[in-house]
Amino acid sequence: MRATFLYGAGDVRVVDVPEPTLVAPTNAILSVVLACICGSDLWDYQAMPDNPGGRGKGHEVIGVVESIGAEVIDFAVGDLVLAPFVCSDNTCDFCQEGLHSSCRNVSFFGGDGTPGAQAEKVRIQQADGTLVKVPVSVDSPLLPSILTLTDVMCTGHHAAVCADVSPGDTVVVIGDGAVGLCAVIAAKRRGAERIILMGRHTARTDLGREFGATDVVAERDEEGVAKVRELTGGDGAAKVLECVGTSSTISMALGICRDGGVVSCVGAPQYSEAPLNFGTFLRNITVTGGVAPARAYIDELMPDILAGTINPGKVFDQEITLDDVAVGYKAMADRQALKTIVRP
Repeated sequence: MRATFLYGAGDVRVVDVPEPTLVAPTNAILSVVLACICGSDLWDYQAMPDNPGGRGKGHEVIGVVESIGAEVIDFAVGDLVLAPFVCSDNTCDFCQEGLHSSCRNVSFFGGDGTPGAQAEKVRIQQADGTLVKVPVSVDSPLLPSILTLTDVMCTGHHAAVCADVSPGDTVVVIGDGAVGLCAVIAAKRRGAERIILMGRHTARTDLGREFGATDVVAERDEEGVAKVRELTGGDGAAKVLECVGTSSTISMALGICRDGGVVSCVGAPQYSEAPLNFGTFLRNITVTGGVAPARAYIDELMPDILAGTINPGKVFDQEITLDDVAVGYKAMADRQALKTIVRP
């Protein structure tokens, strides 16, 4: 079968590999219907050292169950399902606490020479705990929005949950990528009264306004901090959702945050040390966030997508076939595409 592998910075290829097989009784094999390229994939695409064995790519997928292991009881061959980007058993103590990303049987897509979800087929390690049935047909126009529940919508929601965004709040969202735009949806959904989106790409910030942003700040770094503080009467915002993951965006988030406020970080970190200092310590700012336990949020968010209350699928502005996956990576890296759907 065909699958996407990254062999080093800028070197993404579609290669022929053996089809995945059932290696444990908890496994399921999916025939991929939709996958996509994530903003976090771009960090490797731009900086991964050469790797002769390659790294399987893709961690967001909707597919049809092709085969199941002997211990899989909740799914049958032919079911249309989604798989969040972290695979979990949904039964351990961490999963029961809603922290599926720390599952005692956690597993991830790709790595060690195995295919990821940007492929024709993919193996799910803990099928019963990971998979969720998709309650629409394979040709439903809702499928792109449902695909966002595998990662970006749940990650944006996680940012809002960790910050305890509540009715009437003023919220700043840093980042106009897919996660940041989904964080706008999440903040609006939780009743935020004012949502300030920090981003420089007009097409994206326009979509952010459609999703609920009331203000857009294009400035960055010290100028960005000054602008947000100007918009908030000098104090800053009590809830800041950081959706990029660089040292500079963390510094902005801390500078923007009101004393006693919360900075919720969900951008995949691209720094070795957080820019915390004694001045930040004096301001009693809470820093929270982390990897989204997507499986914990899907059941809550799915009904809003089915009802049309939210439409996060609008973050997809490019669709390609698997054979053109290198084109999709380059378009996203060059900021010519926001988020790309990949069809086998």
